[in-house]
Amino acid sequence: MAASYLRVPRPSLRSLHVWRRNFMVWRKLAIPSMLGNFADPAFYMLALGYGLGSLLPAVEGMSYIAFLAAGTICYSTMNTATFEALYSAFSRMQIQRTWDAILNAPLSLDDIVTGETLWAATKSVFSGVAILVVVWVLGLAESWQVLWLIPLALLIGLCFAGMGLIMTALAPNYDFFMYYFTLVVTPMTLLCGVFFPVTQLPGWLQAVSAALPLSHAVAIARPLLAGDTPTGVPLHLAVLAGYGFVGFNIALVLARRRLLR
Repeated sequence: MAASYLRVPRPSLRSLHVWRRNFMVWRKLAIPSMLGNFADPAFYMLALGYGLGSLLPAVEGMSYIAFLAAGTICYSTMNTATFEALYSAFSRMQIQRTWDAILNAPLSLDDIVTGETLWAATKSVFSGVAILVVVWVLGLAESWQVLWLIPLALLIGLCFAGMGLIMTALAPNYDFFMYYFTLVVTPMTLLCGVFFPVTQLPGWLQAVSAALPLSHAVAIARPLLAGDTPTGVPLHLAVLAGYGFVGFNIALVLARRRLLR
């Protein structure tokens, strides 16, 4: 039985039907959903960027609000994918029993987990684009290179969707997710260069930060926003893709163990 849990993932194009189902449900509440994903990071960026930024000199060669904007795009996409992979996916799996209903159709659990991952990543792109619009309106974008942040938002979404679905497959209830936010999401937000340069941290915390996926997202996003070419892009992309790939596979194994007994 254990071998069946560990078999190679076999998602198919039928996973797009799961994505489409979630999109059609979301479309009915698109405006309040977008406002929720957009308002919180936008207010943080504007309040801290202008309020705290007026007290600070240039940070890494850019104004503080521009520095913060790049981190906010990454932070917002991470949060959106995480919330969707945790609370929404758990509701469909455990509360509404939507996954059980889908399994009665010619779709496998591999298709469901793949569709959920793609949908969470799609929502993260929506959130990233919304913040990017604010960046353009405020005149913080230096060149067309900032458009590369859109595919980056998709990769960030895939990364954190896979990680979030691990928690969903393990969670007995909604309260369980607070452990993930307290022990994983919040430390990443604080340690990965969203609000201040990582170089301000002690050496051992810099080493911890370098191992976290959000740091690699920020390392790509900030130079792009400044109109520069990021360095070490293959490494940063590999880390984000690696976290997403491993997270997806672990989540799928755990979901099989939970639902296919």
